[in-house]
Amino acid sequence: MILIDPPAVPRYGRVWSHLASDASYGELHAFAAAQGIPARGFDRDHYDVPGEHYDAMVEAGARPVSSRELVIALRRAGLRRPKAARA
Repeated sequence: MILIDPPAVPRYGRVWSHLASDASYGELHAFAAAQGIPARGFDRDHYDVPGEHYDAMVEAGARPVSSRELVIALRRAGLRRPKAARA
């Protein structure tokens, strides 16, 4: 299933959501491509999606979840790729 959290991360003058899959990266990449999300939006285990596209992602089938629920789903699926620890 494709999941999306609410737009809450400010960066580059916009607010961003995270789009992820609880099944596979293949499912995630296929959904993103079908919605016109550029590959450069992929960040380790999710796509960064501008907040103004949130409603369109939900209409296309992404399930709205909290940010916490999204991370939990990624961990349960074994798909979470956290940033490397800083020295």
